[in-house]
Amino acid sequence: MMNEHILNENTVLLNAHANNKEEAIRLAGRLLVEGGYVKPSYIEKMLEREQSLTTYIGNAVAIPHGTEEAKQLILQSGISIVQLPEGVDYGDGQTAHIVIGIAGKGDEHMDILSKIALIVSDEQNVTRLVEAASKKELLSIFEGAE
Repeated sequence: MMNEHILNENTVLLNAHANNKEEAIRLAGRLLVEGGYVKPSYIEKMLEREQSLTTYIGNAVAIPHGTEEAKQLILQSGISIVQLPEGVDYGDGQTAHIVIGIAGKGDEHMDILSKIALIVSDEQNVTRLVEAASKKELLSIFEGAE
């Protein structure tokens, strides 16, 4: 499920900076748009989702994704990863260092989400993601998530 069609070097942004969570979500969304996974309006649906329910899941990780209505804006399943070494305030005293944008086509959404959750629930993996010096290094952490 974490094959190169869903996650690859083109959908990873290292050493990014965002002034707030909206900027971080837009960065993750833009990678999904540029990768051909979603229509541009999907980004607004990601921000809409964030307003109703935070996508911060703990361990310095947020997983923004679109609302239920946004499913029609997904062209194919894809994941984007934004590495924010300085972190970005996600509210309630939470800081995200890794923002993972998700666009799951059909029923793939939950499968992708559960595989990501398994990886980022391990603090060592999150530390490796935050400290990854190359896209290859970062992607290697996800390669075991078949």
